[in-house]
Amino acid sequence: MHLAPSALRRAVAAATITLLATAVGCAPQPEGKAAASPSGSAGNTCAKGKLATKTSGKLTIATDEPAYEPWFKDDKPANGQGFESAVAYAVAQQLGYAKSAVVWQSVPFNKAFAPGAKTFDFDINQVSISDERRRAVDFSSGYYDVRQAVIALKGSKAAKATSIADLKNLKLGAQVGTTSLNYITDVVKPKQQAAVYAKNDQAKSALKNGQVDAIVTDLPTAFYITAAEVTNAKIVGQFENQGRTPEQFGLVLDKDSALTSCVSGAVDALRKDGTLAKIEKQWLSDAVDAPVLK
Repeated sequence: MHLAPSALRRAVAAATITLLATAVGCAPQPEGKAAASPSGSAGNTCAKGKLATKTSGKLTIATDEPAYEPWFKDDKPANGQGFESAVAYAVAQQLGYAKSAVVWQSVPFNKAFAPGAKTFDFDINQVSISDERRRAVDFSSGYYDVRQAVIALKGSKAAKATSIADLKNLKLGAQVGTTSLNYITDVVKPKQQAAVYAKNDQAKSALKNGQVDAIVTDLPTAFYITAAEVTNAKIVGQFENQGRTPEQFGLVLDKDSALTSCVSGAVDALRKDGTLAKIEKQWLSDAVDAPVLK
């Protein structure tokens, strides 16, 4: 039996409704908080002060302890003094968070970019951006271009080095997990195994005590160490950048964080309007130059 046109339309509509109901019933349904679209996701415009942060209305920023100069002043990240403290608050402001809404957290350097969920919104701790680290975490746009440098005690054999070849027979040291250590193992390739330290303080002590011939740190840190902490030491020289792009420090975020694009946008805006350059001039102006080791 053939159905009349009107009856056919009603039958098709009923079947369609039945199929839709079945499909909805079988599809996984969002639960509770998981149903909410996180701020900072593709559909969000990074509304100021309304990001999907760890604590609503607050921005949690992490760094290591102790917090070294010239990146931080007096080991107090929350005081806004020192290059990275100033950058952190500038990024916070750009994201719509006042200084009073920033919460600081202590996280060891190597743990900041290790695999696993983070307890912070972003970490700022002289962490160089690399493809290897990107496999475990997200990075913002770079906020500082950096080079690595060699420090040795004045009058020592290491202090007279003028090339990478001059460093090969020396005992060198650096902090674990750093680009500084990578430069020793991958660029210098010394005959002796590098000494590895949990903290820069331990590396500095080893240099003072003659346990190593030289240590490697980023250039601004090297200037501060030789000017204020190990005054009988000198900067032997700095390494050239490896690869086509300069080494950069980036803010560290959870892998696939909903905040990454917003934080990168904030860093980009601060670079474009000259804020980063102004902060660098204020806090890192002494770290201007050093001989290049080739």
